Amino acid sequence: MSFRGKRIWITGASAGIGEALAYAFADAGANLVLSGRREAELRRVRDACSASESHVVVPFDLTDHQAITAAADAVLSDGHVDVLVNCGGMSQRSKTLETSLTVDRRLMEVNYFGTIALTKVVAPAMVERGSGHVVVISSVVGRFGGPQRSAYAASKHALHGFFDVLRSEVHDAGVKITLVCPGYVQTDISRNSLVADGSPWGEMDPNQAGGMPVEVCARKTLRAVARGKSEVYMGGREVLAVYVKRFFPGLLDRILRRMQNS
Repeated sequence: MSFRGKRIWITGASAGIGEALAYAFADAGANLVLSGRREAELRRVRDACSASESHVVVPFDLTDHQAITAAADAVLSDGHVDVLVNCGGMSQRSKTLETSLTVDRRLMEVNYFGTIALTKVVAPAMVERGSGHVVVISSVVGRFGGPQRSAYAASKHALHGFFDVLRSEVHDAGVKITLVCPGYVQTDISRNSLVADGSPWGEMDPNQAGGMPVEVCARKTLRAVARGKSEVYMGGREVLAVYVKRFFPGLLDRILRRMQNS
């Protein structure tokens, strides 16, 4: 798949992986729709993209389902979407039993319900047209759960269940689904993570700081989408946990307990 001339809608495009994907897709010749909550940051990203005049900014909050529908109506009225990249989301840094249910709900609203709500209003047009691609930026934690990530892991697990089913249902209509599962990436996701009371963690985790450069993550994602991959894992040693979970779940349990107690 070539991205030149394709219309690609990216959520979470104001920072982190979403911002890096915007630059990478723009360099590949795509026309972008950039979404997120912070309009000024989205405009900054658009202006920094190649051929900035070819891209539009459509801000909205993933927890506002009416705003999602209005955004989709506006975007689709201006033409079809070739690739929808669901990248908006947030993480967590708090123990399960200490975390407010409000925080659990917010993580699910942003990471899961917001993502599927947008997909449900964009993908039908892809099915009708007979082509399209939905990309979901998940996490390796979508395949196992680590300490202080209970609601975050739950939201990512839920995405895998939903999009695995959707993939089987829309395959014959020419629509592809790619789940991208990064490990540690050098972004501010840990700084912006929610703690037990819903306030931001505000710190850069050492593993995050030493993770994959965000530009590398973006390049690997474009390669996976171009090849039509169903699911792809990327990162350092943390990716091995996906396979340990699959073949040696007891061993992973012991490793995670040591992480919790360290």
